[in-house]
Amino acid sequence: MSTVSVSTEGSQQREFLGHPVGLWVCFGTEMWERFSYYGMRAILVLYLTKYHLYSTEKATMVLGAYMAMVYMTPILGGYLADRFLGSRKAVVYGGLLLVLGHVLMGFHGAPAFMDGETVVRDDSAISFFFLSLGLIVGGMGFLKANISTIVGSLYGPNDPRRDGGFSIFYMGINIGSFTSIAIVGYVGENIGWNYGFALAGICMLFGLLVFLKGQPLLEGRADPPNPEELKQKSPIGLSIENTIYLGGLVLVLLSWQLLQYQAVVGNLLLVCGAIMVGIVGFYSFKDCTKEERHRLFVAMFLITLQPLFWALFEQQAGSLTLLADQKFDLNFLGMTFVASQVQSMNPLFIIVFAPVMAWLWVSLARKGLDPSTPAKFAIAMLLIGGGFVLFALALGLDESSSKSFMWLVMLYWFMTVAELCISPIGLSMITKLSVPKIVGMMMGVWFLGLAFGNYLSGVIGSLTGSGGHGAAAGDVSVAATIELYTNVGLFGIAVGVVVLLLTPLLRKGMHGVH
Repeated sequence: MSTVSVSTEGSQQREFLGHPVGLWVCFGTEMWERFSYYGMRAILVLYLTKYHLYSTEKATMVLGAYMAMVYMTPILGGYLADRFLGSRKAVVYGGLLLVLGHVLMGFHGAPAFMDGETVVRDDSAISFFFLSLGLIVGGMGFLKANISTIVGSLYGPNDPRRDGGFSIFYMGINIGSFTSIAIVGYVGENIGWNYGFALAGICMLFGLLVFLKGQPLLEGRADPPNPEELKQKSPIGLSIENTIYLGGLVLVLLSWQLLQYQAVVGNLLLVCGAIMVGIVGFYSFKDCTKEERHRLFVAMFLITLQPLFWALFEQQAGSLTLLADQKFDLNFLGMTFVASQVQSMNPLFIIVFAPVMAWLWVSLARKGLDPSTPAKFAIAMLLIGGGFVLFALALGLDESSSKSFMWLVMLYWFMTVAELCISPIGLSMITKLSVPKIVGMMMGVWFLGLAFGNYLSGVIGSLTGSGGHGAAAGDVSVAATIELYTNVGLFGIAVGVVVLLLTPLLRKGMHGVH
């Protein structure tokens, strides 16, 4: 049981609704940013299979590579913010790239068509599409980790409101994602894909304006560590600040090319992962005390659990959306949904349950019964693994051509509760276990683990395809899906059991941080 005293010392003193006032700036910014991201993501796999006639295998791999790079680039953005820019400038620059990328998604060329047995695509339209994705990837690199780091900076090291604050922040994410999936999904599938993408871009602009307007409320907690250093000349003759911005454009061009070669993205993730493990390990022995080193080791162990979790969780954007479109009755409670809107169940459940979970963690903490961070990670793995096993069992038992919507409701509920045990808790964990000098980089490493999971989600999703061509290009195989979901679900349960057994040792390595 933790003996660390709780205190708001070091937290931002100006409050609103019981939390630092800066939290609500981050809340609004992230809400609109997530609107743009999740709205576009909701229709992406359907757009690729129905507009460009990609196969299930190809479409899910593109989706997985894109989502992986979205969460891989924050390592660089986190480092540049820690070392030079500060989180505030990084978020503004990232927001500008995101607005441009999402708006450009609203322009696309002619749809693909079949010429006999051959799919004919507009090569210039495909290239322009990947350039738009590259801009989004670059923007996310500068924004994603740093907006979360700002939230952590608003709370002192022993502030008991920290986990609750991240849960509130996470609720803002899901308000944005719920409304975007419902609206953009409808617009994209019923009115036009380009209108759905353009709507996502407009809402990203709203998020950027919220952050620009709310910067004074951060009270300097996200400013550059050394503003004068940013004005110094770099080796190319520009100021360091402008050199970083130019480098961001180079990152966009690199992402544009990499996204067209999905296997290369997977290899790059493995290399980056090995490098970051080496860097953190070197830093922990060179510049850390014994306790700081142990905490970093615990953080890195928990980060390595992420790939399997997100590989399962992110099926909702790929194979689960294709399943919903092809194999499920989408009439539910008197309403008819389009396939992409099914994904809105996840943020809807989070909006309902995030306040409950935030209250639960604080209530248990007051009684000394709050599960440790490793225990919450174990619970998450048990829940998501069990959910996929039950879903696969239900698919096997339901022999109808249009399967019951309730099976999707059940799986999304399991995924949501599991997510609330790992994602906001993980973000908070990074800010607590990291050494202050590298907290931005460690947040980037957290997103690297998430990136690898997203890439694996594409690999797993590609195994559900039926191997069809032409009009059947995006078909999924129910039999292959049942076998695959059962196996990966059982593996997730096994990992959860192992982590639960290791929890006492991991808590010891946290040295009182709870």
